[in-house]
Amino acid sequence: MAVAAAAPAQAQVEQPAGAIKNMELVGNVPEAKNATAINFMTYGKKDRGHGRFDWIWDWFDKPGVGKGRDKGQTVMLVTGRFGLKTYDLSDPAKPKFLDEITSEELRLPGDPPYSASNPTSTFWQNEDMDVDSKRKLALLSRDPRAFRGSTTRSPGDADPNGATNIAGVYVVDAKNPADLKLLSFKELPTGHTTSCVNDCEWLWTGGPAPTTKQEQAGWLGGRPIIATDLRDPKNPVSYPQKPVDLFRQDGVTAYAHDVDVDDLGIAWVAGLGGTRGYWTDGVHWDPVQGKIRRATPIDPVPYAGGGLSPTTTSEKFNPGVSQLSPLPDGNAGGWMHNSWRPVGLNAPRTDWRYLKGELLLGTEEWFGAGANACRDEGKFTISSLKGSYNGEGWRSTPEKPFRMEAVGSWAPADNEGTVYNLGSCSAHYFDVDGSIVTYGWYGQGTRILDISNPAKPIQIAYFRPDGGNVWASYNEGGYIYTADAARGVDILKLKPGAKAASSKAKEVNAPAMSKAQVAYLKNVAAKQWVADPSTGGLCLLPVF
Repeated sequence: MAVAAAAPAQAQVEQPAGAIKNMELVGNVPEAKNATAINFMTYGKKDRGHGRFDWIWDWFDKPGVGKGRDKGQTVMLVTGRFGLKTYDLSDPAKPKFLDEITSEELRLPGDPPYSASNPTSTFWQNEDMDVDSKRKLALLSRDPRAFRGSTTRSPGDADPNGATNIAGVYVVDAKNPADLKLLSFKELPTGHTTSCVNDCEWLWTGGPAPTTKQEQAGWLGGRPIIATDLRDPKNPVSYPQKPVDLFRQDGVTAYAHDVDVDDLGIAWVAGLGGTRGYWTDGVHWDPVQGKIRRATPIDPVPYAGGGLSPTTTSEKFNPGVSQLSPLPDGNAGGWMHNSWRPVGLNAPRTDWRYLKGELLLGTEEWFGAGANACRDEGKFTISSLKGSYNGEGWRSTPEKPFRMEAVGSWAPADNEGTVYNLGSCSAHYFDVDGSIVTYGWYGQGTRILDISNPAKPIQIAYFRPDGGNVWASYNEGGYIYTADAARGVDILKLKPGAKAASSKAKEVNAPAMSKAQVAYLKNVAAKQWVADPSTGGLCLLPVF
């Protein structure tokens, strides 16, 4: 897909200090500080929902292909420790606040009081917020660490912080984005992320690390997926006795971190041990059971995937599977955070493997030893699914491990001016538009990659402002929106140089990190955020 360059700005916005190339800041939403995720919904047009063939209608409605008149009003939903906020994007560079559900409103009975001065006593985490565009619902996952909770203690346990340690999902009615309404809360054994499957009639909710009781019961490396029937959003029905995606790490049940559903409806579960895809609807060949059967959200059919190659993941430095505490957990298969499988018309057209859905894009979030961060681990990897369609990822064992082949990878390594031993360099959430990947890299800012050549992804633009800490970046309507824990939501546009770099397949490299950003990140590491020890460093937590 062609890289869109910015139109001349009506009013020049002052650019922040830092490292910026082929991008410009055109707006900012500072009150969204501590944002963790962003999503978008369009109002005033025929809703398409989450249908797996929506890309067909989207394609025929593009200007130059179809009528191209089905615009509608775009609304941005931003979630974070503050709760949920909505913004009108009629002027994409100047979001207009509409409404919010505050962190205080998300408190459950028994939760400690909300505290703006203590970021551990807030809503958490909804790291990859999903929405139901058809019914206009926002889905907010509640991590058990919300409101001073922990991963190790269970609901009902005595808690030194007075926390409830409850996990689950809030369902928010956003039919009127200027009048949000909390419809329901469903308590679950899981709650780090929640994702729509089967056109958002069901949810898959996974993570985080296990409670002591869950670990002793066999969830050694983390919590798997729990399915919830969301056909009645006021009364969700969950199936905690039928967990999904068990035994994901060479036969050991480990942390199922996030789910991304591709354009064919296959749900890809990324987590500790790799990434595996499932059919959740229809009749398909089950390579594990060796028969044709019907797939459902509580009994999905394995499709493909498995562990990632140790050549591009932290398994190289931390081998082995998860073990019962206090024994250390290994990173066999990689600590995969999120993924995307391009397929069909929306895939890059530069390599037939993209079109046929053979390549899997994935983030490993891993900070690990500072000397290796963003160099040999915590990278973006493109893996080949070839050789994984016969259940290999489900039969993998420590004695006979299966790993997908790494086709290509990228990270802001030495030539990117990376400063090591800061504990702030890891791949995180990305957004894909054709061959362009918009990527959040924590203290390394927002990076724009061109993956036309899957064996050699290149950087064509970057935005690393001093004092920034980017969790996720999104490409929406020709603008890039970032969820920055420190700056709020930055609104960016690509400049013509990005298109030129893409056309020439010429990588642009960032300069050495500024002293101001180094000092800021050292302060973040020392005083504000630490890697969560219960997840081996995955996902940062605030400390006081």
